[in-house]
Formats: sequence, C-alpha cells, structure tokens
Amino acid sequence: MIAHSLDRFRQKISFLSLPGDIALALIAALHMALLVATALVLLSVSPARAGEAPACTGENLLPALQRTDPAGYEKILAEAAKTPNGKGIFWKIDKAGLSPSYLLGTMHVTDPRVLTMPDAARKALADASTIVIESDEILDEKKAAAALLMQPELTMFMDGTTIRDHLSSEDAEKLDKGLKARGLALAAVARMKPWLLSSFVALPACELARKAAGASFLDKHIAEDAIKAGKTVAGLETMAEQLQAMADLPIEFHLQALIETLELGDKMDDVIETMTALYLTGDIGMTMPTLEAVAPTELGKDESAYAAFEKRIVTDRNTIMAKRAAPLLSEGNTFIAVGALHLPGDEGLVELIRQQGFTVSAVE
Repeated sequence: MIAHSLDRFRQKISFLSLPGDIALALIAALHMALLVATALVLLSVSPARAGEAPACTGENLLPALQRTDPAGYEKILAEAAKTPNGKGIFWKIDKAGLSPSYLLGTMHVTDPRVLTMPDAARKALADASTIVIESDEILDEKKAAAALLMQPELTMFMDGTTIRDHLSSEDAEKLDKGLKARGLALAAVARMKPWLLSSFVALPACELARKAAGASFLDKHIAEDAIKAGKTVAGLETMAEQLQAMADLPIEFHLQALIETLELGDKMDDVIETMTALYLTGDIGMTMPTLEAVAPTELGKDESAYAAFEKRIVTDRNTIMAKRAAPLLSEGNTFIAVGALHLPGDEGLVELIRQQGFTVSAVE
C-alpha cells in the first residue's frame, strides 16, 4: 500500500501545508515536511471526497476568552508584550549602500484572507529581484519526491512495526476513529510516522478541500508568481533537512502530539481560526500564549520536551536560515518569505538578521 502510494507520489504530488501548545506549534513551524505528509495522505482519499468544498466552521476563541476570563486574556497580552519583535509580519531590512530588502512572515495555508498580502508587501515583492522561501523544492515535484524516497526512514516505520505497535489499544482506537472521520483507513497509513498523521488530522476540512483542488498556500503562491515574472527564487532549507528536524525528536513526543491533536477534535478548527486571526492582525507574539490558554496539553507541561522542540524545530532552523539568508541580503533587493513563527524572539530571524549588521524595522 505504502509502496504503491509512493509510486503514485512520483507521478502526482500535491504540495500542501498547515498552519500549535506543542502539537500545533509543530505544525505551524515546519511546513515542508507536512506538505509531504498531506500529499501522501491525499493519495488515499477518493477524488470525490477530496473535491468537496465544505465551509470553514472555525471560530476565533479570543473574543469569548476576553469576555469569560478577562484576567486570562490580560495574561496573554502581558506574555506577548515580553516577546521581542512579536508585533508585525512585514519587516524592512536596511544597510548602507544596499537597496532595501524585506522579510514577510507567512502562514502556510490557502485561506484567501492570508493570501491577500499587505499592500506594502505586494509592492516590495513586485520590485524585488530575488525571492527567498523556506525551501524552493516546493517548485520542483520530482526533486521533492526524490528527497522523500531517498530517506524513507524519516517518514515511515522501517522496522516492520506500524503505528498501532506504538500506541495503546485505546489510543489506537482514537486514531482509527479520527482518520475515519476524514475518509481515511488506518490500515492505509499504518506505517507512516506519527508526525505525518498529526499533520493530517489537524487540517480543517475546508483547508483540505482547497488544497486537494490545487490551491497554493502563500509561500508557494509567492514563489510561483516570482518564477512567472522571471525572478530568481532561492530556498533556505532542503526538504531532507526539515524531515530530519522532525525525526530528531523522540518518537514518544510525536505520539503524544498525535493523540493530543486527535483529542482536540472539532476544537482544532477553532484553534486554527484563532491562529489565523492573530496572523491577520500581526500579533505573532500572542500565538503561543494564546494556544497555551485555549488548547492546553500534557506536552506543554513538560518543560524538557518543550525545550527540545523549541531548539530543534525553531531555534536551530532559525540559525540556519539566517546564515543562508546573509549572502542574499548582502546583494540587496531581496524578498524573504518564511513562516511567521520564525520571526519573533531573541533568537528569531528579525533579531538574527540585526546581528548581521542590518537595521530591521516593522512596516505598518
């Protein structure tokens, strides 16, 4: 079944992504590996089901929280205020003698509201000579498929076990039920690693339908338009590097994240809508404290697990991206688009680029 799916994947790959507490942040922070996950899973979904276009039903949880728990809401605001560079998704990068460059935080979804970039970002994108995204492999289906097939151990259980062997009977039943609700049989994806399955069960039906119909998420949309305009497109990471970042975390971490994502159930749609609302207002620094408030999990209580996640999935990758962006920024007139959660914080891209001698300022 998996071998057959991989063969089909070589011929027809649909690049998808999602916009997490840890389970959701993992989804938000690492889109490329999740593109692969959802692409593989979609191969097992019937065309009729994949073609449905259900309405998005998620609701922003913050207004209700503000009414029912004003103290909790104020705590979120206070935590966000402590986050360096936590306000704004679009930043100007200056250095004497160079044409300005720009940094856009993205959300890896096909939501039309997200695809409508700020006016200043659209102009900067149109004027830029080089466009940089997390991985330019999203534009080359054969290259992306090859990267996946060359290292199957990063995405599949290769020791003869299946996901059922790593779960209690109760949790396996939860997974089976959750997948069935999405039109997928557990047997069809039993060898997939848990983080692959987490990405699928977290995806709202409306987002899945848009992606199955061929809609591009913001990063890919930006890159596709750049190619059409004859611009240079570069990537800051490879797919293999992103897959490895996921694989480096303990299997127990991923299993817990999968079950907690399943337990959120329909609330997952509300969580993603809340994240989208924060993105649209540029309140990126509110993302994690908000998620901790509206979707608390056991993983969030494990400080060592969270530290490992933050280092491997966020901090390490920020360092790599900043290093690889440096020579491109030194040429000026560069437009960089990466997941918005990579921007804020003492070790976020905004601060790391400043440490390279650039002036980085938010664009209203």
